[in-house]
Amino acid sequence: MPPAGIGVGGLSFWNLTGEWLDWHRSYDEDPSMAQRLRVVQDRIVEALDRRPQGSVRVISACAGDGRDLLGALRDHPRARDVLARLVELTPELVEAGRQRTRRAGLLGVEFVQGDASTSSAFAGAVPADIVLFCGIFGNVSDLDIRQSIRLLPELCARDATVIWTRGRFEPDLTPTIRGWFADAGFTEVSFVTIDGSTKSVGAHRLTTSPKPFRPGIRLFTFLPFEKRPSTLAETRKDGGTGTPLLGERIVDDPP
Repeated sequence: MPPAGIGVGGLSFWNLTGEWLDWHRSYDEDPSMAQRLRVVQDRIVEALDRRPQGSVRVISACAGDGRDLLGALRDHPRARDVLARLVELTPELVEAGRQRTRRAGLLGVEFVQGDASTSSAFAGAVPADIVLFCGIFGNVSDLDIRQSIRLLPELCARDATVIWTRGRFEPDLTPTIRGWFADAGFTEVSFVTIDGSTKSVGAHRLTTSPKPFRPGIRLFTFLPFEKRPSTLAETRKDGGTGTPLLGERIVDDPP
């Protein structure tokens, strides 16, 4: 049985997990996905290099098989300093990640099968020095993106780095997302676009004080497949209207 309260907009557990298995295969089939992965790994390496000596806490939401973090730690001199919790719903991806971790001898890296959409998934693993929020912002509402960003300081240690991804498909929300990070007390470290695609990778550093952690807080909810921004963008590209439902986009700040 799936964990209670899965934040996936009413999708069945098995349909969702099957979908993400298919999505991960695109790393081997889509050059732009492979390039995005390399950019994320480079941002992780840079964030590791910025941390002072001692342990480095990392959390990853919707972590898949962890290839971003595990790839970044390969041959990194501080790999043994990392204490990481990677939360992923799909059991096959969790097991694949655990096998990779065992082969690499990374005793500080923990895979948890569960719901990453609530703050409770990270209890005991925060405050984190590096927060990975990759593969999320294209699958949730704009309101949830802003909510997640506002809540990220509760997961972060002082001077933490958040690494995130989002497509720049029309209407391009990435400038707004970058503004939301600034509003939440983050300073942009980098924003990289992937050639030949709409993919992009952002990295932001928390430059205000972290906030106290609160368990049980909803961070985001995955929308049904046909309502996700990434899906709607593909619909528009294929000639459909791709019109989002009322309330799923933010046009102006609420009064």
